Amino acid sequence: MNLTGKQKRFLRANANRMRPIFEVGKNGLSQIWLDEIQKALDSRELIKVNVLQNAAASLADIKEYIETKSNITVVQVIGKTLVLFKPSNNQNNQELSKKVFSI
Repeated sequence: MNLTGKQKRFLRANANRMRPIFEVGKNGLSQIWLDEIQKALDSRELIKVNVLQNAAASLADIKEYIETKSNITVVQVIGKTLVLFKPSNNQNNQELSKKVFSI
């Protein structure tokens, strides 16, 4: 999904005070990990993922893996943290995506 600069700025501002709820460690990336992220995004729409020091994959590898294997958008990469966005499939959880698409 392609987001405009204004949409990304809005999402970054909303993610500013969030804490990471997922981590990537030495076990690296797997389809199970990606499925769990998609479940979390379906209820929250915007999350942060922290990359630990002992992670086998680099930030660029993680970003590429997420974007190629799913329809999740990486909004921001800052330090060892990724901000991820995906519109929810559930109508009750689409509050943030409605605001994003109205910008």
